[in-house]
Amino acid sequence: MFKLNFKNSLSSSFNSIPFQSTNNFLTRKLTTIFKEEKKENFEIGRFNHIAIAVPDLKKAGEMYKNTFGAEISEIMHLPEHGVSTIFVKLANTKIELLHPLGEKSPIKGFLEKNPMGGIHHMCLEVENIQKAIKQMEKSNIKTIGKEPKIGAHNKPVIFLHPKSVGGVLIELEQNSN
Repeated sequence: MFKLNFKNSLSSSFNSIPFQSTNNFLTRKLTTIFKEEKKENFEIGRFNHIAIAVPDLKKAGEMYKNTFGAEISEIMHLPEHGVSTIFVKLANTKIELLHPLGEKSPIKGFLEKNPMGGIHHMCLEVENIQKAIKQMEKSNIKTIGKEPKIGAHNKPVIFLHPKSVGGVLIELEQNSN
């Protein structure tokens, strides 16, 4: 609990309220504000995966499987996102290997700038993607697209523009349907 120091410069209306009553009133008001703010906000869940753009998807998947003994998924083609992907399962997270699918693929441009490939984005889970999008709007964080799309895990996802979040492309994925 905090304490207020009243000085003579405060309005007469505040001076007429006994100190304890004012303190209790403000404490209740701030508590209510913080509870309401928490309801509107979303919380970041766990780290889901890191995505790496690769020039040869099959070769990259085989490298993780044969060199590191990792379990890999089958190749998935996601035309809505313009990518083909393989997931590499690790003990505590996943790696998503990305390769362009189609001429309009965002990964195509990335690989033109980075022909050897490289880290493309990271994915964080959120409980409610719609609340997350609203919070991003309130916080002036630009999303790529206005509405979530269904991602590789068959869950709604939305990307945050790197210029709005410290230079890193961030994918938000709803952790439950």
